Amino acid sequence: MSQHSETLPAWTIATPLLGWLLLAGSAAGLSLGGFYPALLAAGLLAGVVAAVHHAEVVAHRVGEPFGTLVLAGAITAIEVALIVTLMVSGGEATSALARDTIFATVMIILNGIVGLCLLAGGRKHGEQRFTLRGVNAALSTLVAIIGLTLILPNFTTTIVGPYYNARQLGFVAVSSLVLYGAFVFVQTVRHRDYFLPENAAADEDAHAAPPSNKVALASLLCLVVGLVSVVLLAKSISPMIEAGVAAVGAPAALVGVIIASIVLMPEGLAAWRAARADRLQTSLNLALGSALASIGLSIPAVAIVSILNGWPLALGIDAKSTVLLSLSMMVAILSLGLGRTTILQGVVHLVLFATYLFMTIFP
Repeated sequence: MSQHSETLPAWTIATPLLGWLLLAGSAAGLSLGGFYPALLAAGLLAGVVAAVHHAEVVAHRVGEPFGTLVLAGAITAIEVALIVTLMVSGGEATSALARDTIFATVMIILNGIVGLCLLAGGRKHGEQRFTLRGVNAALSTLVAIIGLTLILPNFTTTIVGPYYNARQLGFVAVSSLVLYGAFVFVQTVRHRDYFLPENAAADEDAHAAPPSNKVALASLLCLVVGLVSVVLLAKSISPMIEAGVAAVGAPAALVGVIIASIVLMPEGLAAWRAARADRLQTSLNLALGSALASIGLSIPAVAIVSILNGWPLALGIDAKSTVLLSLSMMVAILSLGLGRTTILQGVVHLVLFATYLFMTIFP
């Protein structure tokens, strides 16, 4: 972990504020001759870099594995709020929004982010090691929660899939929340050592002194403010992305993949930097924890909205997506099943991610 001073760099404070100023300008209808979308995109990228810096400051203060929960939890909470807001405003027309967003998020994390981290870390350090028990716990929970939310709805008989009826949806929502809550309890309390690097003591001794409470709290506030602006900026440039996707004749599903990729950029960048710093355990904690949080928190929230409004909620994915998801989970279990990785595992995951993108564009 890099050393942090007792004052935050000015640019990390100014960047979230700049994001909100850009959002205000967008709401006011500024165009600047058509260049304003480019400014929004630049502000979004700057906000991602600033968010990663603040996440590292907070993580350095609270230590592992709590540090990895900060960024993942903040982004997931904002993502859930965005999904619920779009569902409420869009009504029944958004019945597949949660499914598409969650599926894209899981595939991006499981293959894109994990693959990039394994490749980058293996290229720089050769073979990297991590604590197998923690990763096994995350993967087993992820397999269960994915099966209940994205696959099982296609095989129920009360109503034709990919839907649950109200009772089934309520049960699965509670089950998802229980699974995620149990995982967080194990990760932070009961078996915290499962999620720490094998050489945690030596690694912590090599670190600089953690920042003060004042600096950590300031970074936490900037992190939340910055992440909200990042998500809203991503939403604001979505019409430009939709126009670009339509211009090249690609399926509309690609828009959701691009937006999910943008929202996940802070997590991806933080995980990549951790892997390059030979902290693969931290990298995997962040990636797999984010995938679990995305499902474990999103499903209960959208289930409540669906049940209260009597709207259908399409959760089951199609056959092609089921094959890709099952293959991804199988490869993740095999590649992360030995407690050590090389560039080969990274290449395999990235090829699967490329396949997912290709099949999304050319279904």
